[in-house]
Amino acid sequence: MTLERRLFPVLTIACACALGAPEAGVGQASVVEQRIARAVDEHADEAVELLRRIVDINSGTMNHDGVRAVGDVLRQELEALGFETRWIDMPPSMRRAGHLFARRHGDRGRSLLLIGHLDTVFEKDHPFQRFERLGDTARGPGVGDMKGGDVVILLALKALADAGALEGADITVAFIGDEESPGAPLEVARRDLIEAGRRADVALGFEGAVRDSLGEYVTIARRSSSEWLLEVEGRQAHSSGIFGPRTGAGAIFEAARILNGFYERVRGERYLTFNAGAILGGTEVTYDPEHTRGTAFGKTNVIPQRAVVHGGLRTISTEQTERARAAMRAVVAEHLPRTNATITFRDGYPPMAPTEGNRALMKLYVAASRDLGLGELTALDPGRRGAADISFVAPYADGLAGLGVHGSGAHGPNETIDLTSIPVAAKRAAVFIHRLTTDAASEAGAGAERTATPVGGAARERAARHETAASVPSTAATRGATRDAGGRSRR
Repeated sequence: MTLERRLFPVLTIACACALGAPEAGVGQASVVEQRIARAVDEHADEAVELLRRIVDINSGTMNHDGVRAVGDVLRQELEALGFETRWIDMPPSMRRAGHLFARRHGDRGRSLLLIGHLDTVFEKDHPFQRFERLGDTARGPGVGDMKGGDVVILLALKALADAGALEGADITVAFIGDEESPGAPLEVARRDLIEAGRRADVALGFEGAVRDSLGEYVTIARRSSSEWLLEVEGRQAHSSGIFGPRTGAGAIFEAARILNGFYERVRGERYLTFNAGAILGGTEVTYDPEHTRGTAFGKTNVIPQRAVVHGGLRTISTEQTERARAAMRAVVAEHLPRTNATITFRDGYPPMAPTEGNRALMKLYVAASRDLGLGELTALDPGRRGAADISFVAPYADGLAGLGVHGSGAHGPNETIDLTSIPVAAKRAAVFIHRLTTDAASEAGAGAERTATPVGGAARERAARHETAASVPSTAATRGATRDAGGRSRR
């Protein structure tokens, strides 16, 4: 048994064998799919040049003109492929550039939503600004996260068009303009993406792919990313009386008790993690949660009257989120003498749970890779990834993520891309898209039985039953769980 399967027994899929399908031979791609693969190779150099063009345009989230400029380049590419495009502006108060959406309407096979993003973490004043090629590797801001993935989407669609395989397909492309730093409120920032997800049967995310010494992976689940803010009050007095009946324990000891309680009583569920990212305490405390910074003043001979702790929470399912929050509230409620504390939660990126629908999609994706002679993939442990936009549509459409390029150093000044991974990812994606939008899966030796689904049918059925297939043991308290109001979250 591999290390991946030991660490990830619930989610790992050993390709066709683990799912009861017969082993398919390499090279089982149909004639049309072989044409698609050749078309990818024919346009591979153009794809690298397109990547160079958009990487050399700074599109840090707060550089609105740059985000729109990258969107304009990709808009022209999409319109050349017959997509209807629209730029979606955000309200001025959100201080975000907006999003590029494109669609080809059709009534064949499953309706697809392809997700990328236009922005990077590198703003205009960052020294890392240009694309630099070094053989089969390139370095540049956003080459992997995620302009390389955007190029994979375009290259796959172009290959499908060349092979005559786009006609009749219903495909929406969403290029989000603020993925790296979402605008608030999130219900506005992701409203159009969620609406597109409600229409779709399948959502595919093209952020960077993952590989290691054990093999390549595809993502069928991602954890949520939300925030919590703990505010503690104590009674200010001379420290000589601390712990006495009239003065109590003070705010800092109460904050310490609560954090230790989280560690002892909330920690333990698989895929549940929480982090205290900032803490301030003293007689005078100011804290700005939007910018995660503040000030504190106190004296060693004065019992502190205020403490603030700001943290993050990651979970694999909505149910796990509610269990963790209820357990944290229970710890907070057990106040030390003469203290009081409250905890509030802010929703951010929701979880993408590992559903049976996602596992079935992975089976088809792995079959496409195998039939193209591009090898096997297994399911990635969701503990190895952060949150992503595909999670917003997970309740409505089956999905896969991590279908983009291979690289290293994302979000840093040495971000690189393996340029040879662009055509590989595009071939897998293009053939996979072809099979989802036709009945070709059963014709290509994929080893997977499939019935064509009417456009929107799977999405409606999935929303109705709202699958939550995560197998997570409950070790936290379950009482008092409530859903908190939405807000801005950092991934």
